[in-house]
Amino acid sequence: MTDRAAETPADVAAEEGDVLVEGPGGIAYSFTPDAALETSERLLTGGMEAKGQRLQRDLAYRSNGNRKG
Repeated sequence: MTDRAAETPADVAAEEGDVLVEGPGGIAYSFTPDAALETSERLLTGGMEAKGQRLQRDLAYRSNGNRKG
């Protein structure tokens, strides 16, 4: 886990046939529709995987007699 992971979701808009993504810290990307769809699938997969990793970490922490606080 990184300390620099953004907690604020990016804004997304479709303009003139492209997909524009504006995120925290002033980052901005422009994607073709196909690239945006593939990126969204990769983000969803990565998000689910990372969420699972955090759940496993929390369960391991609790199984060692710790309390989440």
